[in-house]
Amino acid sequence: MTFQKTLIATAAALLATAAHAENPMVGGAAMYADKNIIENAVNSADHETLVAAVKAAGLVETLSGEGPFTVFAPTDDAFAKLPDGTVENLLKPENKDQLTQILTCHVVGADAMSGAIMGMIDDDGGAHVVPTLGGCNLNATYDGGTIMLEDEQGQTINVTIADVDQSNGVIHVVDTVILPAAE
Repeated sequence: MTFQKTLIATAAALLATAAHAENPMVGGAAMYADKNIIENAVNSADHETLVAAVKAAGLVETLSGEGPFTVFAPTDDAFAKLPDGTVENLLKPENKDQLTQILTCHVVGADAMSGAIMGMIDDDGGAHVVPTLGGCNLNATYDGGTIMLEDEQGQTINVTIADVDQSNGVIHVVDTVILPAAE
C-alpha cells in the first residue's frame, strides 16, 4: 500500500471512530448513529429482555423503520424489578396485546434528545407531559442533568444514559419499566 493510500485509510478510520465516539457505549457495545434502534439494541448485553420482548410483540419491523422514534429503553435490571413471573407471563403469545401496550409506552413518535426534552420541561414551568405511541402520558422533569419520567402508575423512571443517537431516532436508557395506568 502506498503512503497516500495508508494515510487515506488511517484518516477514514479516525473519522469513523470520531463519528461513533460521540455515542455512549450501552451494555458493553458501541452504539452506532448510522444503525437503527433494533440493530444497536441487539448488541447491548443490558437489553436482552427488551429485545426478546420486542420480538415477542412483533415490533422489530416497526422499530427498524424510518421513525423518528425516541425509545426509553429499560435495562434487564429494570425488567428484573417487576414482580416474579411478570416478564415470563408477558412473553406468552396470549399476552401479546398487553406486552405491545407496555412496550409502546416506552416509544415517542419523535426524535427527542435530552436537551430538547429539558427545553420542553423548562417551557412548561418545570414539567412536561410526553404522550407515547402506546397511549401513556409520561410526566417529564429533570434534576441537574438527569431526566426523570413519572408513569401512569406513579413510578419514577430515571434516564441513566441519554442521547444514544440512532439512524431512526434516539435511545435513552432507563432504570424502570414504564407501565400504563392500572385497569
